[in-house]
Amino acid sequence: MTQAEKEQDNGKEKEKERDKEKEKEQQRGVKRPIAPPTIPDPLQEQIQSNFVVVIHPGSRMLRIGRATDTLPVTIPHVIARRHKQSGQPRYEDAWLLREGLNKPESNEQRQNGLKMVDQAVWSKKMSNGVRRTPVSAEQARAYNCQIRPAVLDSSSRVKWTNTTHHPPHLVGEEALYVNPSDCYNIHWPVVRGQLNVHAGPGGSLTAVLADLEAIWGHVIQKQLDIPLKDLKYYRCILLVPDIYNRQHIKEVVNMLLLNMGFSAIIVHQESVCATFGSGLSSACVVDVGDQKTSLSCVEDGVSHRNSRLCLAYGGSDVTRTLFWLLQRAGFPYRDCQLSSRLDCQLLQHLKETFCHLDQDISGLQDHEFQTRFPEAPALLYQVRLGDEKLEAPMGLFYPTTFGIVGQKMTSLQYRSQGDSEDPHDEHYLLATQSKQDQSSKSAADRKAISRPGGGLDGEMSGQGGVGELSDLPRACGSGGGGGGMKGEMELGPAQGECLMGAGEVEEPLSAHLSRKTAIMSQFESKALGLDKAILHSIDCCASDETKRKMYSSILVVGGGLMFHGAQEFLLHRIINKMPPSFRRLVDNVEVITRPKDMDPRLISWKGGAVLACLDTTQEMWIHQREWQRFGARMLRERAAFVW
Repeated sequence: MTQAEKEQDNGKEKEKERDKEKEKEQQRGVKRPIAPPTIPDPLQEQIQSNFVVVIHPGSRMLRIGRATDTLPVTIPHVIARRHKQSGQPRYEDAWLLREGLNKPESNEQRQNGLKMVDQAVWSKKMSNGVRRTPVSAEQARAYNCQIRPAVLDSSSRVKWTNTTHHPPHLVGEEALYVNPSDCYNIHWPVVRGQLNVHAGPGGSLTAVLADLEAIWGHVIQKQLDIPLKDLKYYRCILLVPDIYNRQHIKEVVNMLLLNMGFSAIIVHQESVCATFGSGLSSACVVDVGDQKTSLSCVEDGVSHRNSRLCLAYGGSDVTRTLFWLLQRAGFPYRDCQLSSRLDCQLLQHLKETFCHLDQDISGLQDHEFQTRFPEAPALLYQVRLGDEKLEAPMGLFYPTTFGIVGQKMTSLQYRSQGDSEDPHDEHYLLATQSKQDQSSKSAADRKAISRPGGGLDGEMSGQGGVGELSDLPRACGSGGGGGGMKGEMELGPAQGECLMGAGEVEEPLSAHLSRKTAIMSQFESKALGLDKAILHSIDCCASDETKRKMYSSILVVGGGLMFHGAQEFLLHRIINKMPPSFRRLVDNVEVITRPKDMDPRLISWKGGAVLACLDTTQEMWIHQREWQRFGARMLRERAAFVW
């Protein structure tokens, strides 16, 4: 018998054995595992970075460009939509105005905040060892009230946007310069880092998504020179806030893949992209935007969930405070209104030009500024200012100065509300884990009842389950531990230590949870100053080693803290307020505001562009066909952060 024939016989025998095994399994009633239907993985082709579009949507500015671009296209994130019917009332989203400013106690709160600011300014000596001499607003007011503007030119050469051809919508600068008498509504689709869903006109989720699609599509087509029909050849990287709304992210991804037609997408967090963009492996990322300030401790490309914090104030609140202080000092441009888009732009410019955090600059100083508005002459104003230029940005450290009353000022990462498209989400995992833990502990609990003092363990585990207990705000280290309640939030150890004693867990669970809710609402209504928020975020890290890393690398990004002297000022406040135990452990506290001399407003976008070039991102792409088939489940499977 030849070798080939022997191998043939052996193969036949093996087949017979396999058939016998199948018959036995059928007799025993064992079901063979059914392989789930899978979409064949796309071939791991080399991704060309010039076919990747990076989108960083901010509350005030949109940054968008190819991953190979040196700088992104940056435009105001605003759209003007033409009225569908004549005679329709005009609607405009507020820019510097916001809820909670016109309460009876707002002015009192603002005055109290200003007293604290003045006390802090006076208590810190200048570099020459001398204390600052405070300058009263009355000194500046006496001069400013006499000022009259000088006419530079009879025409400002600034024109309203031409709408004679009745475009259905206008985007960016064109939208800002739409004449208020024209039949257009003005919408800002993102507010305080989240989609601007509200009860007014254009405030539905569908309308906001349509605004995003129109703005982004316009920039891609007109500024990046990519025809929208060619987006099927392009991929997209979307930067999202650290504390995100899952439903909103899902809808935006749906819009990018199915409506706009990108072939694949990666969703990543702003803070992690900021570390990529600055070339740091670990950092406490402080992102001071126009309307919100977010903090997150990032270690080796992962944002620590417990350290995430979002404060509902930013650069626009500083601008509004500056306007209030200017009015108090007799601001010579007396027609300035916070409800006017063009006046808001002027105030933003004045803030960026005049404000600082350098305590060595003191005394009254003379400045000048111009106003150039459509259908008006160009005017030159003189203005004399004292401490107003320092007091306004100090509001970031004393947020009561903003005068916001009755608003949620601090947000932590919420637990998932659950999604019908994603049955195996964290609620499912927690429920199954809790059942397993309970069954494995039941024997131990029965033994514990016979021991003195053992009844409590059994009672507690029977009432709530491990999932709920592990989520109680106690002085424990951070971790992704359980939580069975919808909308439940994670509290870091700092809150636990400050607010609850370790022995208090022995009260009934219902009372404990209701007390936790009260603690949470109290914590959320408080506006933490920027320095305290940084200390809190770092304190929520799990180990002393991680905390040490964060203190030595505090990365400030975004455009809200770009004041002269901000780096030294923030460093001084953190060193003075950090726990004494860490002063010995941390070699040097470092605040980084311009890594590699880059514009801090572009660092997160730059990180997204870096992400597009990394080999490790291959497995993070969500392809259009996968999204059509599996929907939000793909975000849980592919997102680089815990969805």
